[in-house]
Amino acid sequence: MSGSAPLVTGSVRDGVGSVRLCDPDHRNALSAELSDALAAAVGAVLAEQAGAIVLTAEPPVFCAGGSLDGLLARDVPLDQMYRGFEALAAAPVPTIAAVGGPAIGAGVNLPLACDVIVTSERARFDPRFLDVGIHPGGGHLWRLQRRIGSQGAAAMVLCGDVLDGRDAVTAGLAWRCVDEADLEATAHRLARRAAERPRPLVVRTKATLRASESLLDGEEATALELVAQAWSMEQPGFEDRVRAIRDAVRSKTPSGQDSPRPQ
Repeated sequence: MSGSAPLVTGSVRDGVGSVRLCDPDHRNALSAELSDALAAAVGAVLAEQAGAIVLTAEPPVFCAGGSLDGLLARDVPLDQMYRGFEALAAAPVPTIAAVGGPAIGAGVNLPLACDVIVTSERARFDPRFLDVGIHPGGGHLWRLQRRIGSQGAAAMVLCGDVLDGRDAVTAGLAWRCVDEADLEATAHRLARRAAERPRPLVVRTKATLRASESLLDGEEATALELVAQAWSMEQPGFEDRVRAIRDAVRSKTPSGQDSPRPQ
């Protein structure tokens, strides 16, 4: 691509990594260059010990999907186009996508790769793979179905149904729909809350959350969490945090106990 402006920027502030798609002239389309730049940006903020990552994009389009020129040229292996959202999906810390415009085709994979999606009413989730004559890729069907079920995935991918920001929340595709002016602030507020918590504990909890998705019953889940919970109680600072909370609670009760006793 001509010019020296970065396709994707990445920075860390107050423990939160900010990754932003910056190619609005091409509607932030997933060229091989942008995908590689996205993977590099995710890696860079993780290397700076980001405790959470917020994904945003220069408006008006969040991501127009795969580059049409790239699809015609076929000079880049398909799996190379997946590097960006694979980096997001593999991030060990919480990832939040702030979607304030259309996400089209493979562009839907970017928010799907994140743990939490926050939208505005301007958001549009439009897979549109079949309209271009190409089968969905990059784990799109698997991730979409896990969010909204097989019927929802069929409605969107096979029947071309499009969800706006509010519909996405109703369907379970997104967590929250907020005013456009509050979109990025909301995503960063969630990310800061995660980043303020002990990073090893957040990473371990996210890993357990993912592992739990493949378990078949509650006993397996209990056993998995028991190991992780015992590990957490042996971490540096655990007892100090518990004592601090206990002392704060006691200071607010006349009896000096953890909670008022029944009379």
